[in-house]
Amino acid sequence: MEPLVSFRSVTKSYGRITALKNVNLNVNGREILAVVGPNGSGKTTLLRIMAAIEAPTSGEFYFKGVKVGEKNAREVRLKTTMVFQRTILLRTSVYKNVAYGLKLRKIPKKEIDKEVRGALKLVGLEGYEKRPAKSLSGGEQQRVSLARATALGTELLLLDEPMANLDPKSTSIIEEAVSQVNRERGSAVVVATHSMFRIKALAHRVALLIKGKMMKVGEADEILKIPSKDLASLTLENVFSGEAEMLEGGGSLVNIGNDVKIETAFNGSGKVLVYIRPDEIIVSNKPLISSARNVLSGKVTEILDLGSTVKLKVEAGRKFTVQITRRSFIEMGLNIGSKVYLTFKASSVRLI
Repeated sequence: MEPLVSFRSVTKSYGRITALKNVNLNVNGREILAVVGPNGSGKTTLLRIMAAIEAPTSGEFYFKGVKVGEKNAREVRLKTTMVFQRTILLRTSVYKNVAYGLKLRKIPKKEIDKEVRGALKLVGLEGYEKRPAKSLSGGEQQRVSLARATALGTELLLLDEPMANLDPKSTSIIEEAVSQVNRERGSAVVVATHSMFRIKALAHRVALLIKGKMMKVGEADEILKIPSKDLASLTLENVFSGEAEMLEGGGSLVNIGNDVKIETAFNGSGKVLVYIRPDEIIVSNKPLISSARNVLSGKVTEILDLGSTVKLKVEAGRKFTVQITRRSFIEMGLNIGSKVYLTFKASSVRLI
């Protein structure tokens, strides 16, 4: 069967930065494909090309067997929908948010009503039609975005980190909603995520994207056979092994080597593997007055410009990766060798 989407040796560059390097990938109709990789690995760029929002620098992109270029990019965009990591909702009701795309496509009013109510039911938001969208929780707002995308009935649904920064309950609801959309609407779904550890129940296949290169594509079970420690080191940054000891009053202290000890919110002892998301570490020029349990000092050793954000490597006894906004980077006047302080909560240290 011909794939819905096909990438053939696709490379995408932004000046001197290469986001994707010679990527070959097929997306089949009616499947859920998870694209997994750390922040900055090229996942969003991959989705934007699939959505025909951007074009490859080199290589070829096919949609239903037809090569995509300037002349037919708009046609492809009408057959795909992308939900971005940052939820963007109108300052109006849930109903009007979901109906917005349908109105732009000049769909008849009765059909709009049917599609809106059906999409809200699919994501578990029946009865929310009149509520102000901006008053909802983060998980509920993400479900409104998913309903808005689903209502359009496109053949390909692209989700950029849809579960990022959500609590476990909201994450489970979003995952079930995505599965429902796939089963009941028949849309192929491509989900970009930095985490391997919840995809088994969601995705039919998994693509590992590391530093713009497609490392491996296979069934979820096949990918998950890779040992946890190796998988974590491939897909996550700030992965540390260490020895944990319980603290009085709850939580643990983990010695990750080189006299670096970090406090965690989980209760555990013995050998553990932990990680900290780069965007959950606060960077400052001086120690912050904060309730956060972990404060480390170090020096900037690498700087990677990602456009709106900047990724830093900081040597603080162990090497940490942090991601900050470009504005923060400029305001702090950081350079290679700058002394910085890293601050993060005990709850930001996750057990793998």
